[in-house]
Amino acid sequence: MTDQHREGARTAGTLSSTRPLQQLLAWIRAFDSRRPWVWDLVVTLFWVGAALTDYASSGWRAIAQNLDVPDWQLLVLSLGFTIPLYWRRRHPMGVLLATAPFALANGLTGAILQAHFAQLIAVFNLAVHRPLRQLVPAAFIGLVPLIPGAVRYPLAAWDGSFGPAVWGFALSALLGIAVRSRKEHLASLVDRAHRLEIERDQQAQLAAAAERTRIAREMHDIIGHNLSVITGLADGGAYAAKKNPDRAVQALEAIGTTSRGALGELRRLLDVLREESPTADLAPAPSLSDLNTLVEGVRSAGLPVRTTVKGSTADLPPGLELTVYRVIQEALTNTLKHGGPSATAEVSLVYGDDAVTATVADTGRGGAVTGGGRGLAGMRERTALYKGTLEAGPRPEGGWRVRLRIPLVEGTTQ
Repeated sequence: MTDQHREGARTAGTLSSTRPLQQLLAWIRAFDSRRPWVWDLVVTLFWVGAALTDYASSGWRAIAQNLDVPDWQLLVLSLGFTIPLYWRRRHPMGVLLATAPFALANGLTGAILQAHFAQLIAVFNLAVHRPLRQLVPAAFIGLVPLIPGAVRYPLAAWDGSFGPAVWGFALSALLGIAVRSRKEHLASLVDRAHRLEIERDQQAQLAAAAERTRIAREMHDIIGHNLSVITGLADGGAYAAKKNPDRAVQALEAIGTTSRGALGELRRLLDVLREESPTADLAPAPSLSDLNTLVEGVRSAGLPVRTTVKGSTADLPPGLELTVYRVIQEALTNTLKHGGPSATAEVSLVYGDDAVTATVADTGRGGAVTGGGRGLAGMRERTALYKGTLEAGPRPEGGWRVRLRIPLVEGTTQ
């Protein structure tokens, strides 16, 4: 077994042995938060009992400077120091003020009851629960009443009363400050964990929103393009059925092929959303190598398309290729829907050293991307992902043109 394993086993053993104690402390803290008066009463009765025991057993005589103090005074002093402890957590400064007259009488009578050390419990709670600047007046309230007794009985001033009170006040204040610091540190850790949890949830919501946008964009491109192709094929098949039944059959077959392809793409896209389907078909997304297939489908729908390609797609990331492919697809789809029966289209794709440029121009009626659809918005969103530019508008000679340019900055290529 390695040293690391031994250390881990030792730590686990320590945690397992202290777990019952931790659970007990957690239960006590939970009970105290629900019923604080119970713990306050228990602590108060404990110190009352201790003070009365010291009084009844005459233990106070060991350090007393006056052994002739009446019993009723000793009883009053013992109760006066301890009963106010019930309010030590809610009003620690008030407890010190309430016990100050008893501290003054304790010194002046020469009884020097050790019950006066109960004031240190209030000092501790003051340091834990109240602003630390209150420790300054608390020191005066706790120590000044001891001065008359120290003056009257100077021989016992340091050893029996004033000296222990000073050291006790300092140690109680330091202990309270330490406990307070630990509580504040734990509270800050809990707050930080809570803020991180909120930030994590916000990031998850943003990621979900972005994913919904991406899926909506993909579904728009897939459904819009394929339905436009199917519509063109159906119109052409209906026209050809009257004169050339063979051409109508070809159109129907093309409609079936296009529909199955669209269903396959939608199924792959939706399968990704199904958590219970980890074995979803992970076919690659379309790329520029599929451009010829795209153009052939558009041609079969009745739109003449001419393509020009310059350069090579080597070293382009798949995401960039998908963006260019979808923009060309959307532009051709818009031409199919809005260009009219006599429209033609031309696709130009240039792979340069510093940018990829795609241009789709048609000779249609010039309304390819008008209206309230998401076509142009989707193209701009895709382009913005790669810091590209997209221009869409009518041509001076008639028709419509969409021009995409994506810069190839360092790190864009694979």
